Amino acid sequence: MNPDKAIREIMTTKLVTVSPDRPAKAIQDIFRENDFHHIPVVDKGEQLVGIISKEDIFKVAHVLSLQTTGKAYSEKEYTRLNAADIMTKYPITLDPDDTIGLAADIFLANKFHALPIVEDNRLVGLITTHDLLNFSFNNIEVEKTEEAYEE
Repeated sequence: MNPDKAIREIMTTKLVTVSPDRPAKAIQDIFRENDFHHIPVVDKGEQLVGIISKEDIFKVAHVLSLQTTGKAYSEKEYTRLNAADIMTKYPITLDPDDTIGLAADIFLANKFHALPIVEDNRLVGLITTHDLLNFSFNNIEVEKTEEAYEE
């Protein structure tokens, strides 16, 4: 694996995003219907304002269940929440030309599993720990194949 490669080579660019006023229930539905764990929150100009993980949704539901006495009340309170209430504001971001090694270092030093990629103040992608594992694993397979041909 070449840690000096640019993030743009492996980042996900086809993203599902939400606006800050998107209801929490709609965000929960997006997670339920898709096989990803992070949703960037963007304003009308595609500027990143936050990020929401599946874990964020679970935490909010759990806290509401502890703070209230009944299911109906918890559900009512949950319907009042939107993306801006749940998201991590001002997430660490990277540039598409930053290296894969830098992304790996940030993941290892923190408890993050996704980093938004921003260029010219606009969200252009997302890199996840899954992207890094996939890249690393595929490169190992390519290197083994190249070694076999050399022998």
